[in-house]
Amino acid sequence: MSRRGLSAADYCEGVLDGQRRLVAKTITLLESRRQDHRTCGQQVLDKLIPHTGRAVRVGITGPPGVGKSRFIEALGLELTKAGHRVAVLAVDPSSPVSGGSILGDKTRMDRLAQQESAFIRPSPSGGTLGGVAHRTREAMLVCEAAGFGILIVETVGVGQSEVEVRSMVDFFAVLLQPGAGDDLQGIKKGVLELADALVVTKADGESAAPAARTRVDYEQALGLLRPTSESWRTPVLMVSAVAGTGIAEFWETVMAHRECLTQSGELDQRRRSQAKAWLWRLVEEGLESAFRSDPRVAVHLEELEREVLAHSMTAPRAAAVLLEAFLERSSRNPQ
Repeated sequence: MSRRGLSAADYCEGVLDGQRRLVAKTITLLESRRQDHRTCGQQVLDKLIPHTGRAVRVGITGPPGVGKSRFIEALGLELTKAGHRVAVLAVDPSSPVSGGSILGDKTRMDRLAQQESAFIRPSPSGGTLGGVAHRTREAMLVCEAAGFGILIVETVGVGQSEVEVRSMVDFFAVLLQPGAGDDLQGIKKGVLELADALVVTKADGESAAPAARTRVDYEQALGLLRPTSESWRTPVLMVSAVAGTGIAEFWETVMAHRECLTQSGELDQRRRSQAKAWLWRLVEEGLESAFRSDPRVAVHLEELEREVLAHSMTAPRAAAVLLEAFLERSSRNPQ
């Protein structure tokens, strides 16, 4: 049994029935740091995994203020209207006080949150590199098992978020402000190389002309870069969440990309590479946790940290001492 008396079987049954309340509870279970919750959560994932892998996974990123939530809500409403079930995993900055989400996407996407066929899960990033919640990938699997055919992952759009979200989705879109082309030299080349589509937002009213110029600037810039796929050329789109223009074109682009990569075999290859990368990231996290909790390492850690800070020992030398202590203990306690 786990939190509130629910067993792994209870969670699985609720998720497979598509009960949004149980989907939310299961994600909360997976996000918990308690060992008994983590154990139960792993049992749930093991049972759900045969029911996953069929959803369309879309990542949305962009700088703060670009209109990510508004765009996602407009897209979600369009998709639910067409009969799709949509799950939005929106990763918010974490409060340094409580650790909870600061922005609260259910508030920012109130119309979409009211749709029976939509599920919105704001999750605190918890300071995770790239603004992607620590258990976002597990949450995606839960939503897929619950029958949501379209998953949208929104990140805070800072640091390494572009790399992180790209590593877990099929289609990766980067949103741009109108007029961003004026600062093209300052845009990270890596962001453009990762994108499956660039989307200029707020393409309406007085922003329509700057949006059009930005589109041209980025189309020219993309011509100088190697495309993300041999069978796909990254387009630059314009949308307006307020006017509702460009939303249908964006989704047509997502589906065209999916068809293109499915035929070439790249979609399956991308997902296999993502699964392998996820495996090794979890292994690395487990090793770091074991290292930090090892008693022999703990004996030396504080002293060595002081020596490094006092410049009486180099960081490489201190690391070598700690690793030697850890590996010596491991070799003496084979499993």
